[in-house]
Amino acid sequence: MDIQQPGLARRIDALLPQTQCTRCGYPDCAAYANAIALEGAPINQCPPGGAEGVARLAALTGRPALPLNPDHGNEGPRAVAFIDEDWCIGCTLCLDACPTDAIVGSNKRMHTVMETHCTGCELCIPVCPVDCILLENTSGEATGWAAWSAGQAASAQARYRAHRQRLGAAGAPAAHEAAHPHPEPMQTPAPTDTQDTKQSTIAAALARARQLRGADNTSSR
Repeated sequence: MDIQQPGLARRIDALLPQTQCTRCGYPDCAAYANAIALEGAPINQCPPGGAEGVARLAALTGRPALPLNPDHGNEGPRAVAFIDEDWCIGCTLCLDACPTDAIVGSNKRMHTVMETHCTGCELCIPVCPVDCILLENTSGEATGWAAWSAGQAASAQARYRAHRQRLGAAGAPAAHEAAHPHPEPMQTPAPTDTQDTKQSTIAAALARARQLRGADNTSSR
């Protein structure tokens, strides 16, 4: 993806934390870098980078170091996702949602998060049908770049590229996504037999999970 970015965009991308959280409003860090370089997007839309990140981008671009835009979130400590093993139904939805492939597991088997590779992007949380994913502060009072290193950013970027290749998305350059952050709506294709089977499996697992939770609630009264 780097070869498809202009020089300034590459340098901007190198200053971003590579959490791939999408809180900036773009599909990934590279797309945000392209938007800053090519479209004049504001440099204060990256909560993981925080105030230090804005200062670094300001120094590179010559723009004012504005306060972080709260519409995109607030600067905070580094968080890592954890999966409650008691409630995980093995639906695999979080595996594809994780931009760094930090979640391992298989269908109908309990999933787990590799803490070292988790960027705290939170993208796994909304796709979990049983709300069994929690975030835990792992950096104490340290926030932004004080809670994240250049080495971690480089590792996250490399894993994200591998993730895109695994999903077959390597042919969709981030530069194109940045130029078209809001593509025209497309017709949703009819679900395949495989999708129908997976949805049925998830629905059955959800039903079992609800029954178990209902039994737990009854016994605790």
